[in-house]
Amino acid sequence: MFVQIEDQRSSLYERVGGDAFFFTLVDRFYQGVEVDPQLRALYPDDLGPPRRRLALFLIQYWGGPHTYNAERGHPRLRMRHMPFPIGLAEREAWLGHMRAAVAESDASASDSQALLDYFETAATALMNQPA
Repeated sequence: MFVQIEDQRSSLYERVGGDAFFFTLVDRFYQGVEVDPQLRALYPDDLGPPRRRLALFLIQYWGGPHTYNAERGHPRLRMRHMPFPIGLAEREAWLGHMRAAVAESDASASDSQALLDYFETAATALMNQPA
């Protein structure tokens, strides 16, 4: 899996404006998930908790505070996603909503590309169904 190492001084987290950027990005992403029948079935009725967890994970991953680890421990993304059937169709739907959220953001072209590269790699790594 892709590993990103950034420090607080030069992190993508700092460049995009911190927590607010990631909470907005995740809100935009979940607007798509809410109306996507294929993906919506994989999520709980209350999208608040997964929305918060994704934002906190991304904040931490991209160089922000480690609130995610403090609250949930090591991310263990593959293990946490194993109960959900994630095949190529789910990966593509998830990526479509995340690509749209990144496109709507005000991240620079290079930061947007870094985000998209990570999401592409992570989405592929979380697939657990035959292609």
